Amino acid sequence: MMLGILAIGKKFAGPAFLPGVLALFVCLASFGTAVRAQGVKDLPPPPPAWKPKPTPTPKPPEEGPLDVVKVTSNLVMVPVSVTDQQGNAVQGLTKSDFRLIEEGKDQEITGIGNPEEVPLSIALLFDVSSSVSQKGFFSSQQTAAATFLRLVMKPVDKAAIFTITGDATLVQPLSSAETSAAKMLTIPAATSAVPTAFYDTVIAASKYLEANSPSNYRRVIIVLSDGDDNFSSMLRELSRADATAQLSGRELPSTIRASLVERHHRAVQQVEQAVQKADAIFYSVNPGGPSVKLNVIATRAEAGMESIAETTGGTAFLPESDRDLERVFRQVAAELRGQYLLQYYGNSDAPAGQFRRIQVTVPAHAQAKVRARQGYYPKAK
Repeated sequence: MMLGILAIGKKFAGPAFLPGVLALFVCLASFGTAVRAQGVKDLPPPPPAWKPKPTPTPKPPEEGPLDVVKVTSNLVMVPVSVTDQQGNAVQGLTKSDFRLIEEGKDQEITGIGNPEEVPLSIALLFDVSSSVSQKGFFSSQQTAAATFLRLVMKPVDKAAIFTITGDATLVQPLSSAETSAAKMLTIPAATSAVPTAFYDTVIAASKYLEANSPSNYRRVIIVLSDGDDNFSSMLRELSRADATAQLSGRELPSTIRASLVERHHRAVQQVEQAVQKADAIFYSVNPGGPSVKLNVIATRAEAGMESIAETTGGTAFLPESDRDLERVFRQVAAELRGQYLLQYYGNSDAPAGQFRRIQVTVPAHAQAKVRARQGYYPKAK
């Protein structure tokens, strides 16, 4: 622009015109500087640098109510002991050797579990009533029972201890072999006459195992007692009447005596039901020895324990003496570790709480003795 003005001045005005042109140029330059300064001052501040807006995380769709699929299993496990005529365990049988019938219908045996891989929950019931503790080998009973626990139990196994007196008393909850065995050795013998609630204690132990033992454990009840009951809730009143009559030298009326016998019979049935509902096996060891056969009451008590053992797949032992206790307990331990654990699927339509009768045989070994539970109660679905 400045060059253009100078050229015009040179063409039209000559030398006299140059000072005016220079003055005009200076004025224009000053005006431009002022305009630039004013413009910078009045312009708004520049906008902040652009930043990309983050993409929002999409909100997951709201979940509706989930369809809960409840899986129920009617798998039944039946511990079975098979012995020959000499009482020796028959080994090496397979599932094809067994026949299992439920309510008259043959069942397909799906497998045989390994007893070494199925843990044990044991309830050991120790009779400290006067009928047992007055015998001279109370400490031998304790030692044999404690030795049994250490012998049969593995680290995963658990044992609980109940004492049989006038009440069902849990003295040791389910614990390790060492803890339970140590507790067994500290139980004191009765120093005076103590009533015996045998039936109530077995029922209490059954319910305890059912409530506290995992379902995948084998449940076992072992009783060290003569089985004589005079104080369980079902027959306590009649037992007192019988005792009072004996002390006074009177004969108990025949009607009351017959009622007492009937109560014992019904009590045994209730015990069998409780043990079966707990899916447990019942073993009894009677320290009374063969002399129990000489007494009507003792014979009835032993017969009751034999019935409970038979219906649940166990055994009732009658040792010859205290020296025979350890052998008997070793036999129980060997049986528990040598059982065949038959598995099959029961009737899925059977209502819960309805007893289902089962029968197990070994057709190829007709002379063998087979001991197994005689039935089970399906669990609620």
